[in-house]
Amino acid sequence: MNVECPTCKKSVEWTDANPYRPFCSERCKLIDLGAWANEEYRVPAENVSPDDLDQGGDDTHH
Repeated sequence: MNVECPTCKKSVEWTDANPYRPFCSERCKLIDLGAWANEEYRVPAENVSPDDLDQGGDDTHH
């Protein structure tokens, strides 16, 4: 089975022989990791009010 490298879009065979899957190479894997580290990607979050965050059950608010 082939997949598309998320970084360079090159077709990559999905096998145990490729330790970088789904990436085509270590370079593309590191580029993706760097993008996450630089907060270039965002994971959608649900709308949470600040009041909901304060009720985390940490017993610091009496």
